[in-house]
Amino acid sequence: MAQEIERKFLVVGDGWKATAKRVHFRQGYLSIDPERTVRIRMAGERAYVTIKGLSVGISRLEFEYEIPLEDAVEMLETLSLEPVIDKHRSTIEFEGLQWEVDEFHGANEGLVVAEVELTSADEAINLPLWVGEEVSGDPRYFNANLVVNPFMNWKELKSEDS
Repeated sequence: MAQEIERKFLVVGDGWKATAKRVHFRQGYLSIDPERTVRIRMAGERAYVTIKGLSVGISRLEFEYEIPLEDAVEMLETLSLEPVIDKHRSTIEFEGLQWEVDEFHGANEGLVVAEVELTSADEAINLPLWVGEEVSGDPRYFNANLVVNPFMNWKELKSEDS
């Protein structure tokens, strides 16, 4: 059984870009039930199916398996909910931890989020300078919820930008 323990933050500035390794991701959801999500993901030339359980705090069960790229393409085109998540993911090493920064495109254009996986929920970490507000507990930032309520629809952020 795999346990995912992850914290999520908004990104400020672009100081993270200097050492980032970038990969294009497309991912769609076959199920977005909060009790269990099922995701198909293309990451560069590789593809995966991922099943995640209910989030409890910052942890949840996660199972991920590589699948043929052709199968992923077909599932994204025929079975997944719309919109398909389109993003670039960059990985950055900081103080012994691997950070992932997602720059969203399409219906979620303008959203940039950083995630870090931990070994325990109470693990102490130092934050890079480009990490802003923590949004780990805000379900709007779950990728599965960005399908139902894309970033472009968030009224409170649009009014703040005006």
